[in-house]
Amino acid sequence: MADRVTVIGWDGSPLTAAARSALGAATLVAGAAHHLTLAEVPPAAERIRLGSVALAARRIAAHRGTAVVLADGDPGFFGVVRTLRAPEFGLEVEVVPAVSSVATAFARAGMPWDDAQVVVAHRRTLRRAVNVCRAHTKVAVLTSPGAGPAELGLLLEGVHRTFVICEELGTEREQVTVLTSDKAADHTWRDPNVVIVIGGPVTAVEGGGWIAGREPGAEPRGWALPAEAYGGALGEGETDLLRAAQLARLGPRAGDLVWDIGSGSGAFAAEAARCGAAVIAVDRDQDACGRTTVSARRFGVQLQVVHGAAPHILENLPEPDVVRVGGGGAAVVSAVADRRPQGIVTHAATRDAAELIGRGLTEHGYLVECALLQSVELDTRAWTEKERSVAFLLSGRLPDRSP
Repeated sequence: MADRVTVIGWDGSPLTAAARSALGAATLVAGAAHHLTLAEVPPAAERIRLGSVALAARRIAAHRGTAVVLADGDPGFFGVVRTLRAPEFGLEVEVVPAVSSVATAFARAGMPWDDAQVVVAHRRTLRRAVNVCRAHTKVAVLTSPGAGPAELGLLLEGVHRTFVICEELGTEREQVTVLTSDKAADHTWRDPNVVIVIGGPVTAVEGGGWIAGREPGAEPRGWALPAEAYGGALGEGETDLLRAAQLARLGPRAGDLVWDIGSGSGAFAAEAARCGAAVIAVDRDQDACGRTTVSARRFGVQLQVVHGAAPHILENLPEPDVVRVGGGGAAVVSAVADRRPQGIVTHAATRDAAELIGRGLTEHGYLVECALLQSVELDTRAWTEKERSVAFLLSGRLPDRSP
């Protein structure tokens, strides 16, 4: 095992005395190509060009001497420190931090970033990173080859965003470019880069916020809010208790893309967006699309509204994780199931309709549950019945997908 492992963050500024001391004593140095050309790297030290951090960690663990790992920015923030400290390598790690590339990117843009989401995009997580960009007004994306500004822009088709692309921060070739997301694919971008994605109203909190990311105090307390929260009467299938059950079945979360087909008032779409998910709300009625947009603005959430009739309008939409079908019946549910989302919820007014939908979901390989929901609203002054609602709640889940 290496006698000592020091991880040094590098942000383009001169190395600190502690970093120079550790690097000068190193018998093994690991880092990217531009790190290994630094003048402070001892000529006699073994050099490892970082590709897989896990492979480098194994070589470091087998090394007899003093090892240094060089990394861009703060190596403890989405960096190499997590892998190097994994129990299987048995390494004792000291860290000399630097300014993170995210902090540097926002500094170059002259923007605060305590209200930003930060995500890592590589080929495996690119789609989820894009969904976060859909759902939030300010996101910093740490990119990688094959999951960079061009790919982000292509997957954000139909959603307007502004990109601040910061290339090779801290080097002589540093460059900051501001453009709209639809233009990002027209350029070739140099690695490494950080993309700040801006869209929608970015409001300042007086005196600053108290928690990083979206401030929860800006939202109403509770879920499945009553009709009054959405400006009046809700449509068929939009009752608050049915909506609560649908949200509970789907469990929308950050990184998900939710389809809400037959969005009506936008109540479900807005509440799914409040969970941190990206939402595409679809309705064939132009007035319903307008109401959904108003609901999103009322609660300060980002969502995409698409006017059109399902199932045809669904063909060009990006792949969903979970779907609520608020209208369209068995034909629309079947078209949704063809896209293989992890979960689907819908409702039916009669048992025959519920059985038809349930059979369709089962034939598509979904595990189906159905419950008869009955709610009775009471006038608490006289404890008499005011309104009764009855619906069949159906949910389908793919058995080969994690919940």
